[in-house]
Amino acid sequence: MAIIQIISIGFQIYSLMLIIYILMSWVPASRGTAFGQILEKFCEPYLGFFRKFIPPIGMIDFSPIIALIVLTFIERGVYKVLSYILF
Repeated sequence: MAIIQIISIGFQIYSLMLIIYILMSWVPASRGTAFGQILEKFCEPYLGFFRKFIPPIGMIDFSPIIALIVLTFIERGVYKVLSYILF
């Protein structure tokens, strides 16, 4: 159970990091801060993958929404695999 809780916390933290990074795009100067650069190192590789396949429509970029949905599916898949392995 401890492994599943640790992984759950990891997914929650990464999801929160993604949401903060996405919201920081509304304030362009915030990405230049040290905190913004740290978030960029962690979030941009994952979000960049989705930006390759999902172009922005007008001024709206839907790739972060899809990225969060896919992250949720990955989390559920990891739980299923761990539940089969551990239980």
